[in-house]
Amino acid sequence: MTVRMVNCNHFKKEMPGLEKPPFPGEIGQKIYDLVSADAWNKWRNDMQIKVLNEYRLNMSDKKDYEVLVKQMLLFLGLEDGENMKVNDGN
Repeated sequence: MTVRMVNCNHFKKEMPGLEKPPFPGEIGQKIYDLVSADAWNKWRNDMQIKVLNEYRLNMSDKKDYEVLVKQMLLFLGLEDGENMKVNDGN
């Protein structure tokens, strides 16, 4: 099986991509096309939880969900702007 490579917007280099879009729709396709599996896993398993906890986001609140999506796009390098400051334990 051949590994699909992408020019990762987060890490700014060519890396193995995801096997499939992480969710349906335009944003899922954009992540599939432009984000490495490592960058997605870093968001999914680490930064997403930190953003949710640090800012006490409620995923049943549409505005809070939009904040999370915005932070995801910024983190992954799919949108310009500045990420929220999240305590990374350092």
